[in-house]
Amino acid sequence: MKTRKKKHRLRKFIFTLLFLLVFFFAGWYLVLNSVYGKMNYQEIESVAKEEYKEDGVTNILLIGNDSRENGEDGRSDAMILLSVSSKTKTIQMISLLRDMYVEIPGHGGNRLNAAYAYGGPELLMETIEQNFDMEVNRYMLVNFEAFAALVDAVGGIELEITAGEAEYINAYLVEYNILNERPEGTDYLNPAGGSVHLNGAQALAYSRNRYIGTDFGRTERQRKVLSGIIQKLPKALVTNPKQLINGLLPNLTTNLTQDECFAIGLNAPGYLGYEMVSGSIPVEGSYQGSTIRGMAVLEIDFRQNIDFLHNSIYGKTRN
Repeated sequence: MKTRKKKHRLRKFIFTLLFLLVFFFAGWYLVLNSVYGKMNYQEIESVAKEEYKEDGVTNILLIGNDSRENGEDGRSDAMILLSVSSKTKTIQMISLLRDMYVEIPGHGGNRLNAAYAYGGPELLMETIEQNFDMEVNRYMLVNFEAFAALVDAVGGIELEITAGEAEYINAYLVEYNILNERPEGTDYLNPAGGSVHLNGAQALAYSRNRYIGTDFGRTERQRKVLSGIIQKLPKALVTNPKQLINGLLPNLTTNLTQDECFAIGLNAPGYLGYEMVSGSIPVEGSYQGSTIRGMAVLEIDFRQNIDFLHNSIYGKTRN
């Protein structure tokens, strides 16, 4: 009799658990479906049938352009390879410096960001694959207004700012305030710098600064801001989902399908334990500054940078 009751309780527990799981996943699917509907999906036919995940790694090219409207006009001021690896349990953000001299399919040698100007995300991904032997079939494109809105949606971020960086931020805000019809002096920082809480406009100015530390410094600042956003994102999804969704998603264009976004979303809780790693290419000691056809460029050792990418992301050297 006791055995029968125990089996009954066990069956009831399993049924309840299954019901809750079905309810959870159905609800999560509806949420993701609603969120995905606010993004701008743009299929790239040449890679549509390619897998978004390879060898346990999801590579997504994050592109920030300087357009004030949604779309592919403007320059690619930020190119960051976001790699989530279930093998190394890492989330990596690797900046690709725009002045690297590369071969652009159909256009010859030029700076990396010229690929975006010639052919948008499709040609940029193809250029990265050809030059760095790296499979990249998915991208996310945001303009800088959406970037600022995202920082505000997570409640801002805390960073250490030098006096020089504070001065640049304030100088940038002069133009930003005029363009957005904000009162003069809005969001100016203490010129001494220090530990500062940055809002969206301030973080945008900080990220675009390429006058301190050249482009290496600029890309490092971009990764610092992204890391701050990622750390605060889980809480913002609970406390401020409306602003987060409405501020970012209508200004985001991607070729990730709805099913792919759903799969990534389901795995998201597991990513919380992954190590955050950041870097940039070209790596130190693998490049030299040159002038080619009147352009100031970085000539790089491709083998060294390819090995760095594959060791970092896949944990092995490419054959």
